[in-house]
Amino acid sequence: MTEFVTVRTLVNELQLEVVCGENYLDKKIITSDISRPGLELTGYFNYYPHDRVQLFGRKESAFSEKMMPEERAMVMRRMCHKETPAIIYARGIEPPVELIEAAEERQTPILVSPLTTSRISGVISTFLESKLAKRTSIHGVLVEVYGLGVLIQGDSGIGKSETALELIKKGHRLIADDRVDVYQQDERTIIGEPARILEHLIEIRGIGIIDVMNLFGASAVRPHGQVQLVVYLENWSKDKQFDRLGGANETMQIANVDIPKISIPVKTGRNVAIIVEVAAMNFRAKTMGYDATKTFENNLSALIKENSDQV
Repeated sequence: MTEFVTVRTLVNELQLEVVCGENYLDKKIITSDISRPGLELTGYFNYYPHDRVQLFGRKESAFSEKMMPEERAMVMRRMCHKETPAIIYARGIEPPVELIEAAEERQTPILVSPLTTSRISGVISTFLESKLAKRTSIHGVLVEVYGLGVLIQGDSGIGKSETALELIKKGHRLIADDRVDVYQQDERTIIGEPARILEHLIEIRGIGIIDVMNLFGASAVRPHGQVQLVVYLENWSKDKQFDRLGGANETMQIANVDIPKISIPVKTGRNVAIIVEVAAMNFRAKTMGYDATKTFENNLSALIKENSDQV
């Protein structure tokens, strides 16, 4: 889990204009919550969230313009708390002189974005939530197959990376190999990304570490992706029963989110990469309302009814 994000990182990622406070961009942002000062502009600071990024939109700016210069200067000085990471103006609005003076005095960066208030608010929140979210590392290979994030898991040496490599050769994309860092983006979404030291790399036993982007091009990798399906590879055994009709509804819980899971038996002669491709396509078909298992069950019921009617 990243404990903080610097204002400099926010400026670089969101391409914000620095009006003042260039020397203070290393200030830390420790929460993804954003504050739009309303009551504070009236002078009420009892519950001022001073540790949040402060966002001014058209309404806040218009209200501050109607204030007397002395009153505006007093309010702006109180808003520029020593722990306030930055104050951002949306829509390219020019900050008032009183705020710039207070910001210089209190060492608070003042930033400007050309985006609308709601748009920049959403962008900042999403960015900070992704950076500050609690991360968990899980073992496996995360690949994007037909736009679907598939996490391939299984015992060591069963062929997870080799399966991923064959999928990459087929035009699919690698996200992370061996170790996948995951975090919860919202109540239903898990995002996976590679550890920085393993980015774009994959390990193949007998060959070693290979750079997927260098060998297959930039289109063969992704920096992150959603985990939407777990495929578990396990050694085939005649004594174990595997799902043959696709009616089992297994799930795997990752960071409090249940992810659909299927188990695939592996033995000599099975093309696991093709099976993973079909599993991804079949899962997408189910999410769109088509279930081949239900079609089979309906056909079976119709056949039984037809035979019983003939009797």
